[in-house]
Amino acid sequence: MINFKIINKILGSLLFLEALLMIVCLGMAFVFGEDDILPFMVSIVVTVFFGFLFKYHGRNAENRLSRRDSFVVVTLSWLFFSLFGTMPFLFGGYIPSFTDAFFESVSGFTSTGSSIINDVEALPHGILFWRSLSQWLGGLGIVFFTIAILPSVVGGSTRVFAAEATGPMQNKLHPRLSMCAKWLWLVYVFITASCCACYMLFGMDWFHGINYAMTTAATGGFVIDNKCIFENSPALEYTATFFCFISGVNFTLLYFSVSKLKLRNLWKSSEFKFYTFFVLSCAAIVMAELMAWNGYDFEFAFRSSIFQVVSLITTTGYSNDDVVRWHHLTWLVLWVGMAVGACGGSTTGGMKCARVVMLLKIIKNEMRQRLHPNAVLPLKIDGQNVDNSHRVSLLAFTTSYLLLLLLSVAILMADNIDVENSISIAIASLANAGPSLMFSTTNHIAWSDLPDLSKWVASALMLIGRLEIFSILMILTPQFWREN
Repeated sequence: MINFKIINKILGSLLFLEALLMIVCLGMAFVFGEDDILPFMVSIVVTVFFGFLFKYHGRNAENRLSRRDSFVVVTLSWLFFSLFGTMPFLFGGYIPSFTDAFFESVSGFTSTGSSIINDVEALPHGILFWRSLSQWLGGLGIVFFTIAILPSVVGGSTRVFAAEATGPMQNKLHPRLSMCAKWLWLVYVFITASCCACYMLFGMDWFHGINYAMTTAATGGFVIDNKCIFENSPALEYTATFFCFISGVNFTLLYFSVSKLKLRNLWKSSEFKFYTFFVLSCAAIVMAELMAWNGYDFEFAFRSSIFQVVSLITTTGYSNDDVVRWHHLTWLVLWVGMAVGACGGSTTGGMKCARVVMLLKIIKNEMRQRLHPNAVLPLKIDGQNVDNSHRVSLLAFTTSYLLLLLLSVAILMADNIDVENSISIAIASLANAGPSLMFSTTNHIAWSDLPDLSKWVASALMLIGRLEIFSILMILTPQFWREN
């Protein structure tokens, strides 16, 4: 049976954490003295009230989670954070519609970056900071952050980590998961601080630097300007490209390589090599197309292509050019990049390069098996054997990913969205890429133009994609709720 007492206890603690984040944004509202002070105060009171309510119902609970409890905790944590995250938007009247507010909140916490707000500069600074902070928290994971700062809150944390972590296989820095979480968050904070310093060095003020650093490190892509701030500054474009790329690397691998000054370890990782090759190959194709079809000079074509390719492969979603004017072949490259994503164990979305590497090796082994039927062909990734259970999981994930894409495209088309935009919306949402553009020359639409049904479909895909499909789909099956 599901242990709802411990689940309520954990949810109450997580709501206190969300209220604390709102207090930080309230401080930002006081600094700028705008009209978002009262909305944050009301949101904090409501969040704390429900936090106490959940804690009360979870009193005297044993600090122990079953595997089934862990999936429920993780799913409800993301759902509740998104629900309570709508309050600053709704109470302030900045997003009057609950559907739109929920879409914006989910997009933030899942670090997707899709936004229904067309004029972000009209928002007060506290609300802008809330959007960016929600992405930064969701980058590595809400529950994973809780494990780092309050390890005693989440019992059975290894199971929780397995339910929330990204990638086909998870490596740990330390035998104790709480220490592992602390080290990974240290890497995350270091990347964010370094990115902020570079942005400010190249011309951003402190508020822009902090906001863009958070959304860059989280590969979320929320912006606080109506016009792309990177367009007129090559230095900022290259800086954003570098830090998006770094944030797409497996953080465990990054820690071991950089902290021990053994950068060659990066090249020993088959996933990192594929990730680098994939980025450079896609950028080369797009660059050639821009020079041939759009008449860009070499440097501008290189800068535009590498920025856009890294932005979408890492599922950040920044845009430095009008991609609608690009050749259709570049759209295909960017679509594939969004679907594949970067490395597992990073802040990015998509299928993850590790899974693609495994698929390619399985295909290679299958062709060799056809030539040598009696041969025993092990599947190894970085010297580690991939057992049959991981291969079956890979097949199940890939199949589910493609079926979800097809189903969501069909629903969007039934909701009167054209084919090009339906594909773009489905991939961007499920891969948590969320670019601010739509690939359509005939019917160029914004996220705010979508019908409500399409927004709910996109919101569901964001949550499913962030938790890598099975954590949510499992709890929707009747078998999950059976006692045995």
